[in-house]
Amino acid sequence: MDDPLQPVLAALMAARVASSDYDLNPDTVLPEDRRLRPAGVLVPILCTGPEARLYLTKRSSALKHHPGQIAFPGGKQDDGDADITAAALREAEEEIGLDRGNVEVLGLLPTHETVTGFDVTPVVARIRAPFDPIPERGEVDEVFDVPLSHVLTSSRYSVQARRWRGSWRKYYTVPFGPYYIWGATARILRAMADASETA
Repeated sequence: MDDPLQPVLAALMAARVASSDYDLNPDTVLPEDRRLRPAGVLVPILCTGPEARLYLTKRSSALKHHPGQIAFPGGKQDDGDADITAAALREAEEEIGLDRGNVEVLGLLPTHETVTGFDVTPVVARIRAPFDPIPERGEVDEVFDVPLSHVLTSSRYSVQARRWRGSWRKYYTVPFGPYYIWGATARILRAMADASETA
């Protein structure tokens, strides 16, 4: 049987560049002296069933950054974190109850700059054994999973637009059932899909 993680491993090894929320909006002028805050997100994949599944969260609508959006578990790097990978693992443990001992880190994807001023590093990992997600109250409304094959198929993505700070902003989307996956999460997944298909 083919390894369901092979496309992901190929994406991790492929040559690629950093992405940003501004990729589809080339007219945006960013200040050269802007200071980005480092953050890490976990891209957790479970392969124990008939097909690999990717875990995502629906963020609380009460949060300051990206309220109500679909996101990877993760957050900004704290002083106590050894590195960005440690930050992603800690946040995943806090946000969805994923024990870091149940995780095998496979590698890092290129960083992604968000409109909210974060320099996000996606940490791709395999979940060793099934677990019962526990959403962190106040931060996570829901934890759910989608087929890995869904987000690794570039043809499932579309580009849409909405007004943001007085102008139209384009962004990627890759909806799944009732979940509207868009913005930074969709952009990171699209980069992974592109790299896996061209590797």
